Amino acid sequence: MPVNIWKDSLKDTPKENLNKRLWFSIFVFGLMGAARGIDEGLIGTSSTLKPFRSTFGLDNGSKVEQAQLLSNIASMVQMGSILGALIACVITDKIGRVWATRQLCLIWAFGIAIFMAASANGNVGMVLGGRFLAGIGIGQTTVVAPTYLAEISPKAIRGLSVCAFSGCVYIGIMLAYFASWGSSIHISDKTQAQWLVPTSMHLMFSLLIFSLSWFCIESPRWLVKIGKHEQAAINLGKIRGMSSTHDMVAAELSDVRAQLEREREATLGASWFGIVKELFLLPANRYRIMLSVMSQLLAQWSGANSITIYAPQYFAFMGVTGQNEKLLATCVFGLVKFVSAMLCAFVLVDFIGRKRSLITGITLQLIAMTYMALFLVIDTTVANKKIQQTVSQKAAAKGAIFMIYVSGFGWALGWNSIQYLLNSEIYPLRLRAIGGSIAMTVHFVNQYGNSKAVPLMFLEMTTGGTMWFFVAITAIGLGWAWFFLPETSKRSLEALDEMFNLPWYMIGRKGADLTEDHTALHTAEKEEALQMEYVEVVPNKRTERTEL
Repeated sequence: MPVNIWKDSLKDTPKENLNKRLWFSIFVFGLMGAARGIDEGLIGTSSTLKPFRSTFGLDNGSKVEQAQLLSNIASMVQMGSILGALIACVITDKIGRVWATRQLCLIWAFGIAIFMAASANGNVGMVLGGRFLAGIGIGQTTVVAPTYLAEISPKAIRGLSVCAFSGCVYIGIMLAYFASWGSSIHISDKTQAQWLVPTSMHLMFSLLIFSLSWFCIESPRWLVKIGKHEQAAINLGKIRGMSSTHDMVAAELSDVRAQLEREREATLGASWFGIVKELFLLPANRYRIMLSVMSQLLAQWSGANSITIYAPQYFAFMGVTGQNEKLLATCVFGLVKFVSAMLCAFVLVDFIGRKRSLITGITLQLIAMTYMALFLVIDTTVANKKIQQTVSQKAAAKGAIFMIYVSGFGWALGWNSIQYLLNSEIYPLRLRAIGGSIAMTVHFVNQYGNSKAVPLMFLEMTTGGTMWFFVAITAIGLGWAWFFLPETSKRSLEALDEMFNLPWYMIGRKGADLTEDHTALHTAEKEEALQMEYVEVVPNKRTERTEL
């Protein structure tokens, strides 16, 4: 069955398009997702290790002071990422997607080096400053990588390509969890190496991506935008595995140029202020902004991301005791999220569509969150080691632990994949970088607020009350996705304009049904597919005559 699904989806895509250069570029830029994943996985687990806590004073003061210090350290990357996401649109449009990748890798590595150097003297200022600087680089990855991946990919696998980035978030999380667990077992808690060794993964990945980027070529769409049309044709030909003069390459570039011309004719000014006015004054663009802002707002406050960052604490709430046991449960959680992200990338997002994938993920997350909220409200003594649990309470606790995994599966299947994919494909070329920057700025502002607020919410609202808050937001997100989110799969980037010109109340529910792909590329793909069918059918007919 999966083979038939793939064959049907790729029937209009020439085999030459799925070549080694394309897959290599997807691998390199997708790998940037690990930047976020490694930090989210490491900071939550490293902060539970004895040498980290003693060096930076996480066990000193009242519980509120401890929670505030932990939230400051954990959220500082998000603070830096806000700035990184803001400046990414300028950098990626000025120097290109590939050079933007190289500079963000250097900033990311330098910030982590400062953070690790703080182990020598326990200077919290160095921890905060280094993590903020690293965040500037990490924040840029969420704009640069999805934009590049959406721009180079054939429409049939655009979802898969961008989801390679979100999937690598979970490769990073999974590796970080296992690294922390392994170091807690095999490295003494009397040495700083227990948390420094896992943290060095940041340096490994940043330098690996920096090195591999020298073998990637620039986005053809960005080259068209800056007027380098000949180089754009050459690069697109290489990425598509065709000659730069091939009809399909020419048709795709024609669509890009035509869209760019329409944007320039509709522009409300040539300056950056004109672009901002265009983004907020045109109804179609306002709808795009609404999708970006609401998808990030609802995703970040649905609760799943706080479980990723504070996973050991969540497992402790559900009755998992012992440092190694909590870290092991956290590792399995990372593995579950990675597998579900890969399932979404390779099977769901391009074949059943973005909307169905998101609604399925949110529904699973809502069921899991509701169970956990009920459990924490009913069994308020589960985390107290001094109180013996009954058989039924233990069974309910196991169910709650299982629901943590279900919520992770739903999150990776839904919000985590869509929040990057949606914002990389809904904006026209002229607005793609600034639209992506706005989306990811909102993303990191809310992630910062979430990582800062959650430790204090546990104290002020109780764990059960906090979970009910997440249930409410998740339910709102389900309704929003059904009504407002349009289906964008199986369409070229340039073909989405027509959908956003519909009345606002029809875009989400009927946009895909009421519009068609009229681009030159779509026509060329159909002609190429018909020609291939003719080539396959004619020999078969000749064979039949020979047999007769």
